Amino acid sequence: MNKEVFIEECKKINIDITEEQLKLLDQFYHLMIEWNEKINLTRIVEEQEVYLKHFYDSLTLNRVVDLNKTKTLCDVGTGAGFPGIVLKIVFPNLKITLIDSLQKRVNYLNEVIRILDLKEIEAVHSRGEEYKGEFEVVTSRAVANIQTLVNYTMHLVSKDGVFIAMKGNIEEELTEEVKNKLKQKYNIIKIEEFTLPIEESKRSFIMMKNK
Repeated sequence: MNKEVFIEECKKINIDITEEQLKLLDQFYHLMIEWNEKINLTRIVEEQEVYLKHFYDSLTLNRVVDLNKTKTLCDVGTGAGFPGIVLKIVFPNLKITLIDSLQKRVNYLNEVIRILDLKEIEAVHSRGEEYKGEFEVVTSRAVANIQTLVNYTMHLVSKDGVFIAMKGNIEEELTEEVKNKLKQKYNIIKIEEFTLPIEESKRSFIMMKNK
């Protein structure tokens, strides 16, 4: 996905990327590649692949929640900063907390935040299940199976907030049995499946609330 296609595809999910945001994303990409040589952040390093599978993929969260109207967001198990750093660049209104269990990755994230001069975003060295806080939107991208994931995330969701699991193909993972177990404790608000442009790989969102 080249940058022109990235901009066009973002428009389809109600996101207008500015020149300044594009510059920050470019800086972020180069910082990630630089740090990837020191610590293991991602196997995807080719620029057009990163724009599709990391940058655009992170922004697809706007398909299911209006991020322009969201104030606080927590990204559990953020890893290389997806979706959290990308969301902060494109939605500066968001106050974001990034949680990761590896100190080296937190050091990298804080360096990205410092160099890009991003405000109202922090990277915290913690496990999701140990962190305390309340957020309108809690999200986690490709971290664990949904039954495990709820133990890391649902206590962070505010009274009227939502948890959105960002997944690949959930066909095998989200069986009727698993759905029924989840429904005993949580309200499943929405399950949305779609495909990424260009390569047509499957993506899914599972949106949940506390009862």
